[in-house]
Amino acid sequence: MKYHHNRSSSSKKNVELDFASDQTADRVLKFHKSLPNYQATPTQELTALASHLGVASIRVKDESKRFDLNAFKVLGASYAIASLLHEWLGLSSDEFSFEGISAQQKRYKHLTLVTATDGNHGRAVAWVAQKFGCKAHVYMPHGTLEARAKAIQGYGARAEITDLSYDDTVKLAAQTATAPDSFLVQDTAWDEYTQIPLIIQQGYFSLLSEAFEQLKSDQWPSHVFVQAGVGSLPAALAARLQVMSKGTDKMPDFIVVEPTMANCLYQSMAGNNGDSISLDGHLPTIMAGLACGTPSSIALRVLADCASGFLCCDDEVAKRGMRVMGNPLGEDPPITSGESGAVTLGALYELCNNPANAAVREQMGLNAQSQVLLFSTEGDTAPELYRDIVWGN
Repeated sequence: MKYHHNRSSSSKKNVELDFASDQTADRVLKFHKSLPNYQATPTQELTALASHLGVASIRVKDESKRFDLNAFKVLGASYAIASLLHEWLGLSSDEFSFEGISAQQKRYKHLTLVTATDGNHGRAVAWVAQKFGCKAHVYMPHGTLEARAKAIQGYGARAEITDLSYDDTVKLAAQTATAPDSFLVQDTAWDEYTQIPLIIQQGYFSLLSEAFEQLKSDQWPSHVFVQAGVGSLPAALAARLQVMSKGTDKMPDFIVVEPTMANCLYQSMAGNNGDSISLDGHLPTIMAGLACGTPSSIALRVLADCASGFLCCDDEVAKRGMRVMGNPLGEDPPITSGESGAVTLGALYELCNNPANAAVREQMGLNAQSQVLLFSTEGDTAPELYRDIVWGN
């Protein structure tokens, strides 16, 4: 494990956080509640594990129960696609809901939503496209499990596994989306493409809105660990927490966690003073949803100001997290968490359980008073891989 403490996060904030306002978070949650069969996912408490690791509490937002997708990505994809269709249709603000937009299906059913994905984002785009009644075309990078492509095709989308890296697959999707009646719905930003990625980030606010509806007033976290691919999820949550804690000293220590072999955010911060670094080629990690080589430009700016630190860890750490979640101590509830979903718990376990990490633990302020909040961002979205890892193959 390698850790970079972000000293700039304690200085004056330079990044604009208006996109993470209370009003926006309320609008996002209201829209999500309009989706068919919406239910808030649970925030599970791992009391026995917290005692074992020597912290006050561990709470995990369990996204394995998000609709029938078993992953958080649908929150960003649904809000972005709804926003795109709502604007394209020219509807009123009162019509910004699933019912209000889908009532106009005949007008937009010919449109195609295009994206690139390591798995969960593309599946979410396909699911949303099916629900709204339009088309989806999903590209996937080299090395993607065939099961992930078939899961996307199961929602009526066109899904293709390319021989390209993730970042080159994004470029291919962007080129395809220049066709008439096509729209790119990508969860990473670059200089010429920022609006949809920002709206996708806003869609993730519901994770915190739901969590804080479930937590008691004395359960505000002192530490939040969030996994990262291009950085959209941690940037969304860090920005929202910054706004929620404005005027107080309640902003948690916010730790971004990446795979060692796909640590573009860590390298950008630790080795390049916050300027973006891209990792070329295929990125060998089991954490498929985090195997991204180039940070989202808008996410990196937020995290440079709002994240406390950047941690990268090997695949074995993610495997440990999966096994610990699935085989809990005492009366703790079991959580089915995939390789990208469990890496933060694996990292916490390694930090607290391995004496070699004492200095990093002290730098993070991780101690017996710490209240830790984690996000298990996916369940067993690749069931065979999940079983192989948890059963020890």
